[in-house]
Amino acid sequence: MQDHYILSYDGSFDGLLSALFMVFEERLDKVTIKKKSHLQDSLFSKKVEVISNSQNAARVWDGMTKYMGTAARHKLYMCFLSELPCVEDHILGYVRYAIAREENIDQDYSNADVLKVSQVTKMVGREKHRMEAFIRFKLSKDNIYFATVEPDFDVLPLITKHFEGRYADQRWLIYDLKRSYGVYYNLDKAETITLDLDQSLISGGSNKRYFSPKEYDFQELWKDYFASTNIKARKNMKLHLRHVPKRYWKYLIEKQVD
Repeated sequence: MQDHYILSYDGSFDGLLSALFMVFEERLDKVTIKKKSHLQDSLFSKKVEVISNSQNAARVWDGMTKYMGTAARHKLYMCFLSELPCVEDHILGYVRYAIAREENIDQDYSNADVLKVSQVTKMVGREKHRMEAFIRFKLSKDNIYFATVEPDFDVLPLITKHFEGRYADQRWLIYDLKRSYGVYYNLDKAETITLDLDQSLISGGSNKRYFSPKEYDFQELWKDYFASTNIKARKNMKLHLRHVPKRYWKYLIEKQVD
């Protein structure tokens, strides 16, 4: 009888792929994969720490193309970005099933792991599109367009390309307050950064020490425009909340009360 293994990794996607590499390299059958930060004591399982290895990760990622298309691989990446409990095990189950079947399993929802990956991917996809629609930048005094977000899922890697294309002629920074990292575009490329932010910015404020006076003039103009075009007689709050859920209002200038 084979032992049950708990593989812990550093939380990165390379770390997860390195854990998958170990599963197949060591031919482990009964295995659970967890982030090191989520690891709990267990009496009946062997705990193994997986060291992230970019070469092993690349071998797994490239090897997946033999059993699934690029769209399916991207689904697994989106699923990973959900950060949901046990998502690693569903990814492992998906990969194992794909290897066993040696055919396109992307819509084989009779398999629990394929179904779960599809459901989670749709959730992450919705959050991605909403972030692309609702993020609002503020112009800083050093001429950088700055925005803070707190998405349900780690979607910054998914929305970066959208903003690179849309604002290619401007320097901008989108900072994820929940995960304490951001993406900064310097007119050439986007890169991941971490900052020690002022508490007023973390709490959602607009500290005038950091932002251009023109920014506040623009905000007032936008609020006036929004108010002038809003027809109260046609107000349908139920429909409005369906398209713009209340948890996204904190990103919208027109929803802020002076």
